[in-house]
Amino acid sequence: MRNIILNAIEDEYYRPIVNFDAEKGVCTLEGESYLEETDDFFEPLLEWFKEYTQTTNKEITFNFKLTYYNTSSSKKILEFLKMIKEYMQRGNKANINWYYEENDTDIIEDAEDFMVITGLKFNLLKF
Repeated sequence: MRNIILNAIEDEYYRPIVNFDAEKGVCTLEGESYLEETDDFFEPLLEWFKEYTQTTNKEITFNFKLTYYNTSSSKKILEFLKMIKEYMQRGNKANINWYYEENDTDIIEDAEDFMVITGLKFNLLKF
């Protein structure tokens, strides 16, 4: 399975940096996400992750390093989390690292809400 790497593009600060590494089992969303066409951006990523979780049983680490995201991006984050939960329910291991900037209580509260909604436990990490 091929990796997905989408680096930062000058003047497109509203699109997250993506690094989905199939070999290492590490997926990272980083930066800001408030796209107008959220579905167009996230659907290929969700399809990749769905296929990946259905074809591997290695430990997965998912890093959320988002400093800002809009409601439509939040819904896509929840879709990733639901797939991680299904993966774990099949007996596989996964780690969720939720990064936040110091004093960013909104991002921390969002993580806590996602944990309640999904029943998953996140590692809250300051960066």
